[in-house]
Amino acid sequence: MDELLYLIAIALSLGGLGLGAFLWALKSGQFDDLDGAAHRVLFDDDLPPPSPASARRSAAPKEGVQQE
Repeated sequence: MDELLYLIAIALSLGGLGLGAFLWALKSGQFDDLDGAAHRVLFDDDLPPPSPASARRSAAPKEGVQQE
C-alpha cells in the first residue's frame, strides 16, 4: 500500500513537471508562428544566385561529348 502512495506522488510530480514545461513553452513564444516553419522549408533562400561565369561554364559543351 505504501508503494501506491509513492507512485501517486511520482505521477503527480511528473504531470506537474510536464505542465510547467508546456506553460514555459507558451510564455517563451514557441507556438506563435506555426505556419512560418512550414512555409520556410519549401523555399531555399540560403543559396547565393549563380554567378555569370558559372552560367557560361554550364552552357559550354563538355569535352569528349560529340554534338549532333
